[in-house]
Amino acid sequence: MSNKPFTKQPNLNTDKGGLHTDDVQSGVSGAAKTTTSTLGNTVGGLANTVGGVVGAAGRGLGETVNSATGDSAKPVGDGVKNVGTGVESGSREAAEGVKRAGEWKGF
Repeated sequence: MSNKPFTKQPNLNTDKGGLHTDDVQSGVSGAAKTTTSTLGNTVGGLANTVGGVVGAAGRGLGETVNSATGDSAKPVGDGVKNVGTGVESGSREAAEGVKRAGEWKGF
């Protein structure tokens, strides 16, 4: 074993197997994916929550209209329930799309 101190500098020339541009791009891409994944999951989760609350409120309001008015306003109450359910379903699908985009799936 040699007692000489290590003096050789690392080779950073991309043509000779040192630090490759692909490695740098991979690191940047990984950081971007982490950031967008966190953001996508957060926004998607919030959209899911809001959609669920609006859907439940719409169904509850529709049931209230049906209970209070009987058959005379049943189409109105059912319409309110259906709108609430539609908002909930649409927001769930949008939230899933945001999450998938944040995870860079489907690209």
